[in-house]
Amino acid sequence: MKIISKISILVLLVVVACASQKSMTKINNNGTSSSASSGYWQQHVDYTMDIDMNVNNYQYDGTQKLVYTNNSPDVLNKVYYHLYFNAFQPGSEMDVRSRTIADPSPKIGSRISKLSDTEIGYIKVLSLTQNGQKVVHTTEDTILEVTLAKPIQPGESTTFDMTFKGQVPVQIRRSGRNNKEGVALSMTQWYPKMAEYDFEGWHTPSYIGREFHGVWGDFDVKITIDKSYVLGGTGYLQNPNEIGYGYETGTVKRPAGNTLTWHFKAPNVHDFTWAADPEYIHDTYKGANGVTLHFLYKNDPSIRDNWKKLQPRTAEMLAYFNKYVGQYPYKQYSVIQGGDGGMEYAMCTLITGKRKFGSLAGVTAHELAHTWFQFLLATNESKHEWMDEGFTSYISGRYMNEKMGKNVENPYKGSYRAYFRLVESGREQPLTTHADRYQYNRAYGTSAYSKGLIFLSQLEYVIGKENVEKALRKYFDDFSFKHPTPNDIKRSAEKVSGIHLDWYLTDWAQTTNTIDYGVKDIKGNTVVLERIGLMPMPIDIMVNYTDGTSEAFYIPLRMMRGEKPTTATLKDDWAWAYPTYELKTNKEVKSVEIDPSQLMADVDRNNNTARK
Repeated sequence: MKIISKISILVLLVVVACASQKSMTKINNNGTSSSASSGYWQQHVDYTMDIDMNVNNYQYDGTQKLVYTNNSPDVLNKVYYHLYFNAFQPGSEMDVRSRTIADPSPKIGSRISKLSDTEIGYIKVLSLTQNGQKVVHTTEDTILEVTLAKPIQPGESTTFDMTFKGQVPVQIRRSGRNNKEGVALSMTQWYPKMAEYDFEGWHTPSYIGREFHGVWGDFDVKITIDKSYVLGGTGYLQNPNEIGYGYETGTVKRPAGNTLTWHFKAPNVHDFTWAADPEYIHDTYKGANGVTLHFLYKNDPSIRDNWKKLQPRTAEMLAYFNKYVGQYPYKQYSVIQGGDGGMEYAMCTLITGKRKFGSLAGVTAHELAHTWFQFLLATNESKHEWMDEGFTSYISGRYMNEKMGKNVENPYKGSYRAYFRLVESGREQPLTTHADRYQYNRAYGTSAYSKGLIFLSQLEYVIGKENVEKALRKYFDDFSFKHPTPNDIKRSAEKVSGIHLDWYLTDWAQTTNTIDYGVKDIKGNTVVLERIGLMPMPIDIMVNYTDGTSEAFYIPLRMMRGEKPTTATLKDDWAWAYPTYELKTNKEVKSVEIDPSQLMADVDRNNNTARK
């Protein structure tokens, strides 16, 4: 596939004829569900913003017009905005939490507390009106509280006009200026962003360091910046000719003056991100279904080869996730060097780029996979972070195993080991814990990534791998653009498998109950099994006979009210309340092993095998 130069590529940023919001989603333009009987609703936002960026002092002036549609059945007397950059100030909740948590993140630690006035981040709202009337507003840490001039009735739209001023913080967490690899601007969480209001009410947590939740809408953004800078991120570029790139010929015809205004539009997204640097190389590569993949990275000979090799791999990733989750609905996606590690955003990701190729491919696979679970399904990450990080880790881990040459039987063993260490530490908290309320950073990471991943890999053990694949596709088809909850993935799996799974969601996500089954005794042709842990599970067991033959058995859990597809010999159900189970065979037993696949997260495998 041809790689296009930095100059000519900017022409191809334009995809004016993008799919309409209605055709891209199952949500109509008014934000209500396309199914009249579903009762589902969500709010809708339309942003129009003009930003003037000063690359010398890292300050920017902005205007924002926000049309907010209240699709809820409730009358709204207040609205709330997130002002994320305010977290990067001494004394903020992020700063204090970073310095007082038991195991501080090395990326933050005490760094925020030491920022000077010219290094902090901020968003200051200078004026705000509702339909032309001034409104009362107050800022507390990273939240702007607005008392409305007039309540917003159900089904009604209102227009907010705002002027604001921002300062880009020194790079500390996700956002900032001059990151460790020299990228000038990583502009994430940079604008006043309307908070989500849904069936649970307002979601207005301060930005303490974890994840995000947002309202879907359309963005029209103009960014004026020094003409030497190259931009990329969310949305389709509308004006390549105006910024000096000839649409017909690809020639450079820079207009007079010191700045250029880049005009982007993004349909039906719940965030808007951009990055900029004067040394970006900009390549494209064609992906599945006509999607243009963009790659922006520093003009650094030490990383160039890896970033070129990454491009066909990213196209392969896109096709893989399309197949196993659902179709990516936009016409472009950008992989951008920036930020402080890897972080997903609408239609793009920011990653650090000075990596070995395996690491570069791995972080890209993970962040690209987030597009499905965070930007298209978009669970509330603050409350259900495991559904985003865990599911993303599951599908990207599958890709890396199948396509990057690992080809191991269980590619998730590392996640199981991490989970077992967490259990042993005594520091585990339920997956229902708010992302900011974990006592330890490490406990959060293991819970969100590893235990969240195991929810799906272990579900393969419970309902079968093919059923998990079907469940993921159904989950995406039924709940993309709808902010699903944990019950929704459970119901998707139940509908494709016919197996009851309330017990599974309850014990795995809402408690810290553990799984521990063991072989208690072998007596002739009878194997006595015991349940030691509180969490119930069905049992796969391999029996080796004294005559040298073997036989696989499957013991369903009674509360499943069904069985997974299997070629093993089916035995009677095991009711959870019974602590033991007698497995009778037709031959004398020599040895047994519970769960040879090791997909069941049994916390003590020492008692899973026994010999007579």
